[in-house]
Amino acid sequence: MATEKHNPWLHRLAVFAAACTLGLIGLGAIVTSKEAGMAVPDWPQTLGHNMFFVPFKLWVGVSGIFEEHSHRLAASFVGLLTTILAVWLWLRDDRQWVRRLGVIAFFLVVGQGVMGGLRVTQMNQNFGILHGMMAQIFLLVMVCLALVTSRWWKRTPAAESNAQRAPRVVRMHFIMASVLIFAQLALGATMRHQHAGLSAWDFPKAHGQWWPATDAESVARYNAERAVLNQQLYEEGQQVFLMTGRDILPFHLTLQMVHRVLAVLILALVIGTLMVARKRLGASHALSRLSLVWLGVIGIQVTLGILTVLKYKPADIATLHVVCGALALGTGAIGSFISRQKHLPSRVVESAPETKANMEATA
Repeated sequence: MATEKHNPWLHRLAVFAAACTLGLIGLGAIVTSKEAGMAVPDWPQTLGHNMFFVPFKLWVGVSGIFEEHSHRLAASFVGLLTTILAVWLWLRDDRQWVRRLGVIAFFLVVGQGVMGGLRVTQMNQNFGILHGMMAQIFLLVMVCLALVTSRWWKRTPAAESNAQRAPRVVRMHFIMASVLIFAQLALGATMRHQHAGLSAWDFPKAHGQWWPATDAESVARYNAERAVLNQQLYEEGQQVFLMTGRDILPFHLTLQMVHRVLAVLILALVIGTLMVARKRLGASHALSRLSLVWLGVIGIQVTLGILTVLKYKPADIATLHVVCGALALGTGAIGSFISRQKHLPSRVVESAPETKANMEATA
């Protein structure tokens, strides 16, 4: 029989599944950063073998195959965790919307696996982009499940006299910033799956300009300069992916510049979220504290993005950049969800008109 009481083991499973999902996104980023997406050319089999019984000698220690096959195995494990979580929620949670959220998570992880398989069988990079974005949506659902199964969420502070939902301005800041982060991740996924390496490798300018020229002559010069630099890096033995076999196109330059501009907008909006939350709710409020953490994550994300460019896209930094982006989106989703759904004790700086009138009359 379902119960409304807190189930610590159910919550631990939800947190563990969300953490594994974040790790899975990291593994996917490694695969993309190392251009290993097609290292294993068949699916659902791996190198002609059952995925779970591939001989170790065929993949362990083999660059490309190791990353891709490890990603598949990790995805299967996350799928198993999600299935167990969805069934457990259906049997033990009274909240119908939470049970439905568990079912949505199950279908998302199945769809995610199919999308990854189609990327291999159809050899279409667009499936790779969709695969990456579905991973972010799936992470959002898993993070929300971890949140709503927690003891903290099930408390009832609404019974307290000063408990209220966050002001609209705070809610909108969280939602708008989260939407922009999702759009930013979509841009990043599109850039990675174009497999064109870095289209601009200087910062803060790009090819010495605040917005690089995209005419045919300029783009041809960029490609020639990149080829020379790539040869130098190769001779120095650096493991970077400045050039991956595809020429720079005007589209690639536009993508990267929009990505940079959007990063500035996101940073500004998250700073605004912190300021608004502290002003309207007080520094000790849960959303104010979460905003501060969020700003820290965004700061790290921006730093990793800059290093990805200046260090010529090393796989480790590029992977951390993707993982931190997913973490930023998850943090924003938590804030958005709390601000819209949860009544929390808070200190409102601006008093209601009637309260001000009463205070003046008393004085």
